[in-house]
Order: sequence, then C-alpha cells, then structure tokens
Amino acid sequence: MTKHLTLRTRTTTAGPVIEIAGDLDYDTADKVRAALPGLGLRPGQQLVLDLAGLSFCDSSGITVLIAARNHALAAGASITLAAVPDRVSRVFRIVGLAQVFPTHPTAAAAEAAWRPTGG
Repeated sequence: MTKHLTLRTRTTTAGPVIEIAGDLDYDTADKVRAALPGLGLRPGQQLVLDLAGLSFCDSSGITVLIAARNHALAAGASITLAAVPDRVSRVFRIVGLAQVFPTHPTAAAAEAAWRPTGG
C-alpha cells in the first residue's frame, strides 16, 4: 500500500500555514522538511501546522514537527499546531509535545490568537 501525504501551503496575515494531510511517517516526513526553507518566515510571524487531515504520525513525523519548530524559532517566528486529531493529540501528550507546541482547534483560531512579536 502506497502511503500518501499532501501538503498545501498558504499565507495569512499571521504567516504561513502548512496543511498536512495523510500519513506523516518515515516515508513522507522529508516532504514536510523540504517545504520549510521555502516558507519565507520572517521575525514575529507565526507558522501554523494545520493537522486536520492527518491520519497517522509516527516518530519520524514527530521529529519533523520538531524540525519545523526549530526552523520557526531560528527565523524569530513562533509555531502552533491547529486541528490536532484526537489520536495524534494523545500521542503528543504521552511523549511530552503537548508542552512544546501551542495548539488551537482550527487554523483560523490560531491566526486570530496571533500577536506579532519582536521583528
């Protein structure tokens, strides 16, 4: 069975949003990692990872989410997760990521909560 991951990137007032749908795992994590440098994140912006369509996330997926966080912080930006599915949220709590990533119920809520910093 072929694993499938789709990424859609869009820009909002707060900053870039990456919509991740499908399986985020060893076979697909590099697709997310490869998208990070092209985002053009600026200091004070917010990177939103919209996980509404995420069906599976393994340790490689978690690693690439941490890489996205490091990328955002290195750019002077913040990062937040949106629409984290319950089954993924449970894993995040178990491994301690719930304390690392702010989360919002939707990407729109994340954008609404954004406040420019620094810059």
